Amino acid sequence: MELKRVVVTGLGAITPIGNTVEEFWSSLLQGKSGVAGITRFDASKLKTRIAAEVKGFDAQQYFGRKEARKFDRYAQLGVVAATQAVEDAGLNSDTIDGNRVGVIWASGIGGLDTFTDEVSNFALGNGVPRYNPFFIPKMIADICAGHISMKFGFRGPNFATVSACASSANALSDAYNYIRLGKANAFVAGGSEAAVSITGVGGFNAMHAISTRNDDPETASRPFDKDRDGFVIAEGGAGLVFEELEHALARGAKIYAEVAGAGLSGDAYHMTAPHPEGLGAYLCMEAALQDAGLKPDEIDHINTHGTSTPVGDVVEPKAIVNLFKEHSYKISINSTKSMTGHLLGGAGAVEAIAALLAVKNDIVPPTINHFTDDPQIDNKLDFTFWKAKERKVNAALSNTFGFGGHNASIIFKKFEK
Repeated sequence: MELKRVVVTGLGAITPIGNTVEEFWSSLLQGKSGVAGITRFDASKLKTRIAAEVKGFDAQQYFGRKEARKFDRYAQLGVVAATQAVEDAGLNSDTIDGNRVGVIWASGIGGLDTFTDEVSNFALGNGVPRYNPFFIPKMIADICAGHISMKFGFRGPNFATVSACASSANALSDAYNYIRLGKANAFVAGGSEAAVSITGVGGFNAMHAISTRNDDPETASRPFDKDRDGFVIAEGGAGLVFEELEHALARGAKIYAEVAGAGLSGDAYHMTAPHPEGLGAYLCMEAALQDAGLKPDEIDHINTHGTSTPVGDVVEPKAIVNLFKEHSYKISINSTKSMTGHLLGGAGAVEAIAALLAVKNDIVPPTINHFTDDPQIDNKLDFTFWKAKERKVNAALSNTFGFGGHNASIIFKKFEK
């Protein structure tokens, strides 16, 4: 069968550096950090007291007081980001077939705030089992996809993807494949996470996975820097509307970029550490290129996973060089996590927006907080340190990797009829 072409017609984002796509993109180009001291709970007894929180978000502005209480924070952030994307795309169930529009919304963890609160209340209540009747529907990782579909009357395929930090990149990959196989006309796809909580930060502290640079929050996320000491946990989310090309053209939709290809792989190596030679990263990037029908030298930009962890930041550049060979040094590479922190299950969607806007605008956002080269990393690569770079970006690849060895890459290219 002939596969259908898929384009991006709507974007939405609520992030630590902006609560709209416009604010997010502007902050990226300016190299703004969204990291600061934790305000959502008392972190004084934790090793890490910093995070990249969403600022100025009031759920009652979007849901009303009673309705907001039925949503975990991850779902609140997700529904808002998805709403922005749907409105940006001009999707309306009165003018399109809602049976042919689906929702795939990811979260790596789901309602961690809700789980923490309910279990704490149980423990503090001397073991009396008085649970909120919304406990389970607020907590489960698929409920945000359900809320989005109910809000807009989208009755196509509806589910969540869970693959740790690759979750929302997996959601985008699935949406892309459903559309090009003719299973739907459009999808709202993306992900959200709200794990800046006592359990989220405490749990990652126990793993020694997150930065403890409490005295200098804005420079704590240091991808590819010799003195990086772990990622900075973040919250937020992003949604994209993927649409079958002819359907988008028929309704006169604006088109940001074309989805060119997607690749998935597994490390089959370790519970939390990446393959030491970057094998999984190599395989998913290679698969994305093959899926897109592109040669390695046709990629102009890579938004890396680049979390600021000691091991991960070494193996991903190694995989890039192994796959792209000499062309690696002509690619503008960056890590937007240097500014946003790591949104866990929401990272893939947020960074996909950054990559496709680089394609649309021919400008690559910077990697900030680089002070010292790491001799373990090939520093001949162009990491776009400190300053955004204007250049032609015909095709961009975005990488997202997760605990358990889950890897996802997606490629966007300029749209041409």
